[in-house]
Amino acid sequence: MTINSTIDSLDTLVRLRSTKVEKLQADMAAQHATKARYQANLARLDSLASGSGASGALPLALALNCGQYKLAVIALADNHRTDLSLHEATMAVSQRALTDAWSERELLGQVLEQKKGVAELARNRTERKREDDLATQSWLAGRK
Repeated sequence: MTINSTIDSLDTLVRLRSTKVEKLQADMAAQHATKARYQANLARLDSLASGSGASGALPLALALNCGQYKLAVIALADNHRTDLSLHEATMAVSQRALTDAWSERELLGQVLEQKKGVAELARNRTERKREDDLATQSWLAGRK
């Protein structure tokens, strides 16, 4: 495998890893938006539970209805908190996958740059050798 084909292969791998990183970043952005929605919903549910007022000052039927409403809202908020904590755990796994993909992409990028440097050195050596050979030929031709 020549150095140019190695560079081309590494360049393709870097582009593929960059695409993977971009997809994972988009996924993380969507997960952050979902987390924000969960948090906003929890804030609304908490305000609904506290905003319904004291149920003890109402007539018996209304007090029972208000108490059941509060219990339902509190239960819904608890379910939402559980879902949020599960979502945050999923986000942690996704963040780890994003970090791994980014590290892999950076490592491949460094290897690509190193190979490009090696190829550039080889081209420079070849060019200098060609120039030295031309100079030697010119010098020898001038001596005759």
